[in-house]
Amino acid sequence: MTARTDVEVFRAVLAARLGWTFNDHDVPQLATVLTERTGVLAMDHREYLVRLEAGRWADELEALTEDLTITETYFFRHGEQLRALAETALPARIAAGQARRMLRLLSVGCSSGEEAYTLAIVAREVQPDPAWVVDVLGLDANPAMLRAAATGRYSAWSLRETPDAIRQRWFRPHDDGYDLDPEIRASVRFRLHNVADDGPALWRPGQYDVVFCRNLLMYLTPATYAALVRRMTGALAPGGFLFLGHTDSLGSRPEGLEPMHTQRAFYYRRTAPDVPRPAPPEPRPRRRILAPPPGPGRHERAVALLATERFGDALAVVEAGLGDRPQPRDLLLYGVLLAQVGQLDRAETVCRGLLDADGLNADAHYLLAACLDGNAAVEAAIGHYRLAAYLDATFAMPRLRLGLLARRGGDLQDAGPKLDRALSLLRDEREERIVLFGGGFGRIAVAALCRAELDAIGVHR
Repeated sequence: MTARTDVEVFRAVLAARLGWTFNDHDVPQLATVLTERTGVLAMDHREYLVRLEAGRWADELEALTEDLTITETYFFRHGEQLRALAETALPARIAAGQARRMLRLLSVGCSSGEEAYTLAIVAREVQPDPAWVVDVLGLDANPAMLRAAATGRYSAWSLRETPDAIRQRWFRPHDDGYDLDPEIRASVRFRLHNVADDGPALWRPGQYDVVFCRNLLMYLTPATYAALVRRMTGALAPGGFLFLGHTDSLGSRPEGLEPMHTQRAFYYRRTAPDVPRPAPPEPRPRRRILAPPPGPGRHERAVALLATERFGDALAVVEAGLGDRPQPRDLLLYGVLLAQVGQLDRAETVCRGLLDADGLNADAHYLLAACLDGNAAVEAAIGHYRLAAYLDATFAMPRLRLGLLARRGGDLQDAGPKLDRALSLLRDEREERIVLFGGGFGRIAVAALCRAELDAIGVHR
């Protein structure tokens, strides 16, 4: 075997055994790990790969997991989701669980435990009285991280986003770090688990009130991704809540779940299995914008004019076709053209009208974000970019914008995966979306921008 073939086989074996996917830019890291592991075990590449592929080598899989997992995390990460947990999700589960007086929460991919302990703290803060039981289970495939989690001891850096009142109540200074309060530690259990495996006891139907699985799905193979989503959905109690990371999306209407958007966070609620899902709402009648009815092919002509940057001509075509009840796609195009000619406030008004009629319109969220971004309302823009990505797992442009904003803010660890995902999705992005949201650039130019940004932060594709 050539050295490259060895790495390709290694990548395929990791996908089969761990359910992990690796992009081409991961190849140098995989080659390094393969060389290090075969050196430690005094095996040649062929012998090592054959044994690894055969299975039943748990110790080596654990060693690989320690070498390859991303372990960066901290307490109270992504505070908008935790506010939604405290103010919407847990109160709903408390109201539904008065008889059993217990809250069960699951943290999938908990790393060194900060997320699992954060969930326990939030639940303790909102529980109606001390008689309620809070039970949090943290799952991770990295044994070294779970050993660290079990100590309940953390550095000040791990508490960098923790509110002062929470820090004072639930943490005790110790040397140059902090120890968790024993009550919180007693509420949390940890278990070594690879999400590529089934583990029926973990996924019994209806056993969890809340499941957090943030920034894990993007690293899984499609088969593992789909299986894990099914298991998490089935393990939620009817009315239970699923929180995903900002890089993960199940689309706007996933099976068994309904999207939620509160406290500037996007998440999902488990629907009752035997209740039919409601049909998407019909757009509400809109006020008259301009009178003439749309002519045949008017939308397509306006898009063609947009593609050649004849914005004023395209705007005139669209305006002439907007009637009393314009179609959402025509209103979206109208908003895009208003933004292109610098009328961001009017474009924002159009977007908000679209979202009043259908809050699950990913394109409208993206355009609204672009308007807010253009008006320097960056934090609000990020929220809508994230919503657009959540609502449509195939939408490249919001991931590109989030990656660019992360890089501009100096968060290269966050920028890399988003830009890489955008580049992957661009290959299959609908041509009209490229025209609408590409800012005058075609598919090749936008992909080149992604590659240039990835190269600039040291990620080569």
